[in-house]
This record gives sequence, C-alpha cells and structure tokens, in this order.
Amino acid sequence: MSAAVARPFAALLLVATLLVAALPARAVTLLRDADIEHALAMVAAPVLRGAGLSPSQVNVVLVKDDSLNAFIVDPGTIYIHSGLLMKLETSSQLQAVIAHEAAHITNGHIVRRLGNMRNARTATALGMALAAAAGASTGSGDAAAAILLGSQASAMNNFMSHTRAEESAADISSIRTMVNAGLDPRGAVEVQELFRGQELLSAPRQDPYVRTHPLTRDRLRALQGLVAAAGARAVPDPETEYWFARARAKLAAFLRAPNWTLRRLERMPSQDIALMAEAVAQHRQSDLKRALRAIDGAIALRPGDPFLRDLKGEILLESRQAGPAVQVYAQARQLAPRNAQILGGLGRAQLAAGQYGAALGTLEEARDRDWRDGRVLRDLAVAYAKTGNTGMASEVTAQRYALQGRLHDAGIHANRALGLLPRGSAPYRRAQDVADAAARAEKKR
Repeated sequence: MSAAVARPFAALLLVATLLVAALPARAVTLLRDADIEHALAMVAAPVLRGAGLSPSQVNVVLVKDDSLNAFIVDPGTIYIHSGLLMKLETSSQLQAVIAHEAAHITNGHIVRRLGNMRNARTATALGMALAAAAGASTGSGDAAAAILLGSQASAMNNFMSHTRAEESAADISSIRTMVNAGLDPRGAVEVQELFRGQELLSAPRQDPYVRTHPLTRDRLRALQGLVAAAGARAVPDPETEYWFARARAKLAAFLRAPNWTLRRLERMPSQDIALMAEAVAQHRQSDLKRALRAIDGAIALRPGDPFLRDLKGEILLESRQAGPAVQVYAQARQLAPRNAQILGGLGRAQLAAGQYGAALGTLEEARDRDWRDGRVLRDLAVAYAKTGNTGMASEVTAQRYALQGRLHDAGIHANRALGLLPRGSAPYRRAQDVADAAARAEKKR
C-alpha cells in the first residue's frame, strides 16, 4: 500500500481508537501454510492482474473457520475462510470469490468503510491502536489487518459489511475482471447459488458471507445476466486447476479425519497430490515410516518443489527427528530462499536441535519477511531467551500476545521489556507502544 493511502488509513484508525470502548478480544486464527498460500497465490495471480492489482502486493490468506466467508479489511490482503475453500468445487469459483473481493479494493470500498469506523464502538481499543501504529510506522495495511483480526468479532462483522450498492458494483467489476483475464465468469453465479435462501434464515443461522455480502434475488438475476452477456467460456488453465486441487487436498488432509483422506486417495487428481495427502494422513496417525514413504514418493515426482520438502521437514520435526528435519528444511530453503514460512520451519527445527545461534538468525529473517506468523514470534522469543537476550524475548512475546488479542498478557511482557531494553531503541519503542495501548485498554474496562 502506498504511503499516501497508509497515512489516512492510520489517521482514521487513530480517530476510531479515541472513540471505541474496549471489550474482550476474540482472536481470529490464520492457517499459515507455505504450500497452501503458494497455491492460493497461483490461483489468484491472473485475477489480480485482470483487476489492475499486483499479485506481489495482495496476499490471499486462510482463516481457520468452518463457516463460509471471504473478506478484506485492507487493500493488501484477501481473507478466505477454510470452510469456503472446502466448499468450492472448481478453481473458477475460487477465482470468482477473489475477483469479487479485489473489486471491493479497486472500487475504493475499503477506504470509505474506514470512515465509518468513527462509529465502530464495539472494537477493542488495543486492536485499533496497534492497527493505527502499524499503518503509520510501516505503511503496511497488511500489518494493520493482522492486528485488527484480534478485535471483537461483532465489530469486525460490522466493519467488513458491504451495502447492496457496493455488492452490485463489485459484481459488475468482478465479471469484467474475469473476462479481461480470460477466465470463466460462470463461477461467480455458482458461488452465489451456494448462498441462495440464506437470507430467509435467522441471523445466527446465516453464513457470515451473507451478513457481510448482502444477497438478493434481484442481484443474483443481475449477476446471471452479466455472465450471460459475457458470452465466451474460457477453458480452465490446467496449472491453476492443479494448485486449486492441491490446496483443497492438503487442507482436507489436515482438517478431516485421516481415514476419510486415506479412503479417497484414488480420487485425487494427480499422483503427487495423493501421496502428499497420504503423508499428512499417515503422519496424523503417528505412522512415521508410511508418512515418509509417501512424501518421498511425492518429492520423487516433483524434485524441485520446496513445499513438499517443507512438509517432510514438518513431519520429521513433529516426530522428534530434529536433526534430519534441519537438513530437509535447509533443502527447502535452497529452493525457496525468501519464503518466510519455510524459514520459520527451519528456525523451529534448529531450535529443537539445540542450534540456538543459527535459529536466532533464521527466525529473525522469517519475522522480517512476515511478522504475522505467531509461531515465528513464539519461536523467536525462545531463541532470544536461549541466547541470553531476555529483553528481546519479552518484547517479541508482547507483540505475539497483542496480535492474539491477549491485552493483559501483552502489557505484562511489554513492561518487562521496557526494564531490560536500551531506552530509545526500536524494540524499546515497540514495547512502549504495546504497554501504552494495553494500559489504555485496561482503563476503559
């Protein structure tokens, strides 16, 4: 996000911070997986380019939630519920969801919604204050969004809600985007048909998508007309279909019962995806021998794939094989040297192997590339503690608790860091920001 956009973004959040009353936070869990996020990026790339956005500047991230929803809270990230990804059947349906959320970005709906936050009296003061600080200090709407995810759920639903006028505008833009990108727009109608009849249900029984994306019969008919007028039907890209299938298969292997996965291996679209899913299922059943045999088979089919090695490293590490895990993660890093989650896995394995100095350097690099990953912050705090830097361990722990919405705990660790860090240093200032925001939240309780 440009500095010009970041400044009003932070300013509006700061205004909202002065207005809102603190309520208990409810953290939203992000499902961070290097393989799945790469797959989502591959599916999203043509859509984002068709919308005039840069694929390198807009991330698609999974939220661990069985309900069906997708949303944005800033111009840099599109959030997809795991339940929605599991429900969708084709890559064109997922691309339609992404195109719709991208339309909200390009149509300026997020900027207007920030103005409405002046009245958002149900968000936590700390979450808003940290979002403002992140937007102002880093120019990163993505960072601000990550912190906002720690805010109270109902406030987030209100914040994410769109008007019917915005939805109609987004429909038009999304179909135009799909056609311009040479993609099949029929997925847009198929997605909306998933929610037909939802508005007749009481609010607690509705999927969040309906509450945040108002759907009417008139709007659905208009969408059907837009798709019919588009005419041409694009043939799905095999590479896109592959990555969509791979993301769903891996997600299902981790979320569904292992036996469910093992019974469906023959239905997988390719042998490497079947072997990957089998490796996950066998690992979840604590069968290391069969898990390694399966993942090695997948690697043999795709020797240049860093994400399969990332999975093998995870299997080894969780099976208490720290030394071999370090070696496998190092191979994955060679294939994808800039991937923050692979770096985080390597650092985690180095910690488990007692390589504390190496782990510290690796985890610092991972945090610099993506500080939203709570696992990296947790492991980095351990690395600082193991290498004798308790001040930095407390500062990083304060940041992690703040992201989780654990305001009281964040304040305790931030104040501890203030007594240990050099006054005026960048970590000291970060700890001070957390401590001040936590204190303000406590006063409003």
